[in-house]
Amino acid sequence: MLSLAKSKSSSVSSRVDMNNNNNNPGELEIRPGGMFVQMRNSESSNRSSVSVPTIKVRVKFGSTYHEVLISPQASFGELKKMLSERTGLHPEEQKLIYKKKERDSKGYLDVARVRDGSKIVLVEDIINRERRCLEMLKIAKFQKDSNSIAQICLQVAKFAQQVTDLEAIASRGVELTDEHLDNLIGNLMTELVKLDEIVVEGDLKLQKRKQEKRVQSYIETLDLLKLCNTKLSSKSGEVPLQKQEHSYGKVTVPLQKQAKQRNLTELKHPFRDSDSFVVTTKWETFD
Repeated sequence: MLSLAKSKSSSVSSRVDMNNNNNNPGELEIRPGGMFVQMRNSESSNRSSVSVPTIKVRVKFGSTYHEVLISPQASFGELKKMLSERTGLHPEEQKLIYKKKERDSKGYLDVARVRDGSKIVLVEDIINRERRCLEMLKIAKFQKDSNSIAQICLQVAKFAQQVTDLEAIASRGVELTDEHLDNLIGNLMTELVKLDEIVVEGDLKLQKRKQEKRVQSYIETLDLLKLCNTKLSSKSGEVPLQKQEHSYGKVTVPLQKQAKQRNLTELKHPFRDSDSFVVTTKWETFD
Protein backbone atom coordinates (compact mmCIF):
# COMPACT_ATOMS: atom_id res chain seq x y z
CA MET A 1 0.00 0.00 0.00
CA LEU A 2 2.79 2.38 0.90
CA SER A 3 4.52 1.65 -2.34
CA LEU A 4 1.35 2.43 -4.31
CA ALA A 5 0.87 5.77 -2.51
CA LYS A 6 4.47 6.71 -3.14
CA SER A 7 4.14 5.85 -6.81
CA LYS A 8 0.93 7.97 -7.14
CA SER A 9 2.50 10.96 -5.41
CA SER A 10 5.57 10.71 -7.59
CA SER A 11 3.40 10.59 -10.74
CA VAL A 12 1.38 13.68 -9.61
CA SER A 13 4.54 15.59 -8.83
CA SER A 14 5.97 14.69 -12.21
CA ARG A 15 2.80 15.95 -13.92
CA VAL A 16 2.96 19.22 -11.95
CA ASP A 17 6.61 19.62 -12.93
CA MET A 18 5.74 19.05 -16.58
CA ASN A 19 2.92 21.58 -16.43
CA ASN A 20 5.20 24.11 -14.75
CA ASN A 21 7.80 23.61 -17.41
CA ASN A 22 5.29 23.96 -20.25
CA ASN A 23 3.11 26.86 -18.94
CA ASN A 24 5.72 28.95 -17.09
CA PRO A 25 6.09 28.68 -13.32
CA GLY A 26 3.21 30.02 -11.26
CA GLU A 27 1.00 29.28 -8.30
CA LEU A 28 -1.28 26.25 -8.48
CA GLU A 29 -4.70 25.58 -6.98
CA ILE A 30 -6.54 22.33 -6.40
CA ARG A 31 -10.02 21.96 -7.87
CA PRO A 32 -12.68 19.87 -6.09
CA GLY A 33 -12.01 16.94 -8.44
CA GLY A 34 -8.39 16.81 -7.34
CA MET A 35 -7.03 18.50 -10.47
CA PHE A 36 -4.16 20.96 -10.14
CA VAL A 37 -4.66 24.13 -12.20
CA GLN A 38 -2.77 27.37 -12.44
CA MET A 39 -4.29 30.24 -10.41
CA ARG A 40 -5.94 33.01 -12.40
CA ASN A 41 -4.22 36.34 -12.22
CA SER A 42 -5.52 39.61 -13.67
CA GLU A 43 -2.01 40.77 -14.40
CA SER A 44 -1.15 37.65 -16.31
CA SER A 45 -4.42 37.91 -18.29
CA ASN A 46 -3.67 41.55 -19.11
CA ARG A 47 -0.20 40.59 -20.25
CA SER A 48 -1.57 37.82 -22.42
CA SER A 49 -4.14 40.13 -24.06
CA VAL A 50 -2.96 41.49 -27.37
CA SER A 51 -2.81 45.30 -27.53
CA VAL A 52 -4.61 46.76 -30.54
CA PRO A 53 -2.31 49.04 -32.53
CA THR A 54 -3.36 52.52 -33.58
CA ILE A 55 -2.90 54.21 -36.90
CA LYS A 56 -2.48 57.87 -37.78
CA VAL A 57 -4.99 59.11 -40.33
CA ARG A 58 -4.72 62.47 -42.10
CA VAL A 59 -8.11 64.08 -42.64
CA LYS A 60 -8.39 67.09 -44.96
CA PHE A 61 -11.18 69.57 -44.27
CA GLY A 62 -11.05 72.59 -46.51
CA SER A 63 -7.49 73.89 -46.43
CA THR A 64 -6.56 72.32 -43.07
CA TYR A 65 -5.34 68.86 -42.16
CA HIS A 66 -6.20 66.98 -38.98
CA GLU A 67 -4.10 64.05 -37.82
CA VAL A 68 -6.15 61.53 -35.87
CA LEU A 69 -4.89 58.51 -33.92
CA ILE A 70 -7.50 55.78 -34.16
CA SER A 71 -7.81 52.02 -34.10
CA PRO A 72 -8.01 50.36 -37.52
CA GLN A 73 -10.93 48.31 -36.21
CA ALA A 74 -12.96 51.47 -35.52
CA SER A 75 -15.84 52.56 -37.73
CA PHE A 76 -16.11 55.68 -39.85
CA GLY A 77 -18.86 56.84 -37.48
CA GLU A 78 -16.39 56.82 -34.58
CA LEU A 79 -13.95 58.80 -36.71
CA LYS A 80 -16.72 61.36 -37.40
CA LYS A 81 -17.30 61.77 -33.65
CA MET A 82 -13.59 62.46 -33.13
CA LEU A 83 -13.59 64.98 -35.98
CA SER A 84 -16.70 66.69 -34.62
CA GLU A 85 -14.71 67.98 -31.63
CA ARG A 86 -12.11 69.54 -33.92
CA THR A 87 -14.22 70.86 -36.79
CA GLY A 88 -17.45 71.74 -34.96
CA LEU A 89 -19.53 69.76 -37.45
CA HIS A 90 -22.13 67.34 -36.18
CA PRO A 91 -21.39 63.72 -37.20
CA GLU A 92 -24.61 63.68 -39.26
CA GLU A 93 -23.36 66.74 -41.17
CA GLN A 94 -20.11 65.05 -42.29
CA LYS A 95 -19.15 63.14 -45.40
CA LEU A 96 -15.95 61.07 -45.33
CA ILE A 97 -14.48 60.30 -48.73
CA TYR A 98 -11.74 57.67 -49.03
CA LYS A 99 -10.35 56.60 -52.39
CA LYS A 100 -12.93 58.80 -54.19
CA LYS A 101 -15.80 57.01 -52.51
CA GLU A 102 -18.12 58.18 -49.75
CA ARG A 103 -17.92 55.86 -46.76
CA ASP A 104 -20.87 54.83 -44.65
CA SER A 105 -20.75 55.55 -40.93
CA LYS A 106 -21.30 51.86 -40.15
CA GLY A 107 -18.33 50.78 -42.26
CA TYR A 108 -14.99 49.87 -40.65
CA LEU A 109 -11.59 51.34 -41.43
CA ASP A 110 -9.75 48.03 -41.80
CA VAL A 111 -12.43 46.67 -44.14
CA ALA A 112 -12.00 49.77 -46.32
CA ARG A 113 -8.20 49.15 -46.14
CA VAL A 114 -7.41 52.35 -44.30
CA ARG A 115 -3.78 52.15 -43.18
CA ASP A 116 -1.34 54.27 -41.24
CA GLY A 117 -0.84 57.57 -43.04
CA SER A 118 -3.94 57.20 -45.23
CA LYS A 119 -5.60 60.39 -46.41
CA ILE A 120 -9.35 60.96 -45.96
CA VAL A 121 -11.31 63.97 -47.19
CA LEU A 122 -14.02 65.51 -44.99
CA VAL A 123 -16.86 67.37 -46.73
CA GLU A 124 -19.80 69.15 -45.13
CA ASP A 125 -23.12 67.46 -45.96
CA ILE A 126 -25.36 70.48 -46.65
CA ILE A 127 -28.51 68.41 -47.29
CA ASN A 128 -28.23 66.58 -43.98
CA ARG A 129 -27.44 69.85 -42.26
CA GLU A 130 -30.63 71.47 -43.57
CA ARG A 131 -32.65 68.37 -42.69
CA ARG A 132 -31.20 68.39 -39.20
CA CYS A 133 -31.98 72.11 -38.79
CA LEU A 134 -35.59 71.47 -39.82
CA GLU A 135 -35.84 68.64 -37.31
CA MET A 136 -34.43 70.87 -34.58
CA LEU A 137 -36.94 73.62 -35.43
CA LYS A 138 -39.74 71.06 -35.41
CA ILE A 139 -38.67 69.76 -32.01
CA ALA A 140 -38.38 73.30 -30.63
CA LYS A 141 -41.88 74.18 -31.92
CA PHE A 142 -43.30 71.00 -30.43
CA GLN A 143 -41.81 71.81 -27.04
CA LYS A 144 -43.07 75.41 -27.22
CA ASP A 145 -46.61 74.36 -28.15
CA SER A 146 -46.60 71.68 -25.48
CA ASN A 147 -45.58 74.20 -22.83
CA SER A 148 -48.23 76.68 -24.04
CA ILE A 149 -51.00 74.09 -23.83
CA ALA A 150 -49.79 73.01 -20.39
CA GLN A 151 -49.93 76.61 -19.12
CA ILE A 152 -53.44 77.06 -20.55
CA CYS A 153 -54.54 73.84 -18.84
CA LEU A 154 -53.33 75.14 -15.49
CA GLN A 155 -55.13 78.46 -15.98
CA VAL A 156 -58.35 76.75 -17.07
CA ALA A 157 -58.20 74.51 -14.01
CA LYS A 158 -58.21 77.62 -11.78
CA PHE A 159 -61.23 79.04 -13.62
CA ALA A 160 -62.98 75.67 -13.43
CA GLN A 161 -62.82 75.80 -9.64
CA GLN A 162 -64.44 79.25 -9.70
CA VAL A 163 -67.24 77.95 -11.96
CA THR A 164 -67.87 75.08 -9.55
CA ASP A 165 -68.06 77.49 -6.62
CA LEU A 166 -70.53 79.74 -8.46
CA GLU A 167 -72.72 76.75 -9.32
CA ALA A 168 -72.84 75.80 -5.66
CA ILE A 169 -73.83 79.35 -4.66
CA ALA A 170 -76.53 79.58 -7.35
CA SER A 171 -77.99 76.22 -6.32
CA ARG A 172 -78.79 77.74 -2.91
CA GLY A 173 -80.85 80.46 -4.59
CA VAL A 174 -78.34 83.24 -3.93
CA GLU A 175 -78.22 85.98 -6.55
CA LEU A 176 -74.83 86.38 -8.29
CA THR A 177 -73.26 89.58 -9.55
CA ASP A 178 -73.26 90.00 -13.33
CA GLU A 179 -69.85 91.65 -13.19
CA HIS A 180 -68.24 88.56 -11.68
CA LEU A 181 -69.88 86.29 -14.26
CA ASP A 182 -68.85 88.55 -17.16
CA ASN A 183 -65.23 88.71 -15.98
CA LEU A 184 -65.01 84.94 -15.68
CA ILE A 185 -66.55 84.45 -19.13
CA GLY A 186 -64.05 86.96 -20.57
CA ASN A 187 -61.10 85.12 -19.01
CA LEU A 188 -62.26 81.80 -20.43
CA MET A 189 -62.76 83.36 -23.86
CA THR A 190 -59.17 84.64 -23.73
CA GLU A 191 -57.86 81.13 -23.06
CA LEU A 192 -60.03 79.81 -25.90
CA VAL A 193 -58.47 82.33 -28.30
CA LYS A 194 -54.98 81.27 -27.17
CA LEU A 195 -55.84 77.65 -27.92
CA ASP A 196 -57.17 78.59 -31.34
CA GLU A 197 -53.88 80.32 -32.24
CA ILE A 198 -51.84 77.16 -31.56
CA VAL A 199 -51.36 74.98 -34.68
CA VAL A 200 -50.34 71.44 -33.72
CA GLU A 201 -50.56 67.87 -34.99
CA GLY A 202 -50.72 64.39 -33.53
CA ASP A 203 -51.18 63.93 -29.80
CA LEU A 204 -51.00 67.66 -29.11
CA LYS A 205 -53.90 68.23 -31.49
CA LEU A 206 -56.08 65.82 -29.51
CA GLN A 207 -55.03 67.49 -26.28
CA LYS A 208 -55.86 70.91 -27.74
CA ARG A 209 -59.36 69.80 -28.81
CA LYS A 210 -60.02 68.35 -25.39
CA GLN A 211 -59.17 71.66 -23.73
CA GLU A 212 -61.29 73.63 -26.22
CA LYS A 213 -64.35 71.50 -25.43
CA ARG A 214 -63.66 71.89 -21.75
CA VAL A 215 -63.49 75.69 -21.95
CA GLN A 216 -66.63 75.86 -24.09
CA SER A 217 -68.56 73.79 -21.54
CA TYR A 218 -67.54 76.18 -18.75
CA ILE A 219 -68.65 79.19 -20.82
CA GLU A 220 -72.03 77.55 -21.47
CA THR A 221 -72.43 76.87 -17.75
CA LEU A 222 -71.72 80.51 -16.93
CA ASP A 223 -74.24 81.66 -19.56
CA LEU A 224 -76.91 79.52 -17.88
CA LEU A 225 -75.98 80.94 -14.49
CA LYS A 226 -76.25 84.45 -15.90
CA LEU A 227 -79.70 83.69 -17.33
CA CYS A 228 -80.91 82.27 -14.02
CA ASN A 229 -79.48 85.29 -12.25
CA THR A 230 -81.45 87.62 -14.56
CA LYS A 231 -84.68 85.76 -13.79
CA LEU A 232 -84.05 86.03 -10.06
CA SER A 233 -83.43 89.78 -10.28
CA SER A 234 -86.58 90.32 -12.41
CA LYS A 235 -88.76 88.42 -9.94
CA SER A 236 -87.40 90.40 -7.01
CA GLY A 237 -88.12 93.68 -8.88
CA GLU A 238 -91.76 92.86 -9.78
CA VAL A 239 -93.01 92.57 -6.16
CA PRO A 240 -92.43 96.20 -5.00
CA LEU A 241 -93.86 97.58 -8.25
CA GLN A 242 -97.13 95.75 -7.72
CA LYS A 243 -97.33 96.99 -4.15
CA GLN A 244 -96.78 100.57 -5.26
CA GLU A 245 -99.48 100.29 -7.90
CA HIS A 246 -101.97 99.00 -5.33
CA SER A 247 -101.11 101.75 -2.85
CA TYR A 248 -101.40 104.46 -5.47
CA GLY A 249 -104.71 103.02 -6.58
CA LYS A 250 -106.14 103.32 -3.08
CA VAL A 251 -105.09 106.97 -2.83
CA THR A 252 -106.14 108.18 -6.26
CA VAL A 253 -109.68 106.82 -6.16
CA PRO A 254 -110.91 109.00 -3.22
CA LEU A 255 -109.13 112.05 -4.63
CA GLN A 256 -111.04 111.70 -7.87
CA LYS A 257 -114.32 111.32 -5.97
CA GLN A 258 -113.60 114.44 -3.91
CA ALA A 259 -112.91 116.48 -7.05
CA LYS A 260 -116.15 115.35 -8.67
CA GLN A 261 -118.20 116.19 -5.54
CA ARG A 262 -116.61 119.65 -5.34
CA ASN A 263 -117.50 120.41 -8.95
CA LEU A 264 -121.11 119.35 -8.39
CA THR A 265 -121.53 121.57 -5.31
CA GLU A 266 -120.09 124.56 -7.16
CA LEU A 267 -122.61 124.07 -9.94
CA LYS A 268 -125.54 123.79 -7.54
CA HIS A 269 -124.50 126.71 -5.28
CA PRO A 270 -122.32 129.02 -7.35
CA PHE A 271 -122.62 132.01 -4.94
CA ARG A 272 -122.41 130.19 -1.62
CA ASP A 273 -118.87 131.17 -0.90
CA SER A 274 -118.99 134.65 -2.56
CA ASP A 275 -119.27 138.04 -0.71
CA SER A 276 -122.71 139.62 0.19
CA PHE A 277 -124.45 141.79 -2.44
CA VAL A 278 -127.67 143.98 -2.79
CA VAL A 279 -130.40 143.39 -5.37
CA THR A 280 -132.23 146.55 -6.68
CA THR A 281 -134.66 147.42 -9.44
CA LYS A 282 -133.77 151.07 -9.78
CA TRP A 283 -131.97 151.91 -12.92
CA GLU A 284 -129.79 154.94 -13.47
CA THR A 285 -129.68 156.56 -16.86
CA PHE A 286 -126.79 158.49 -18.31
CA ASP A 287 -127.10 161.25 -20.91
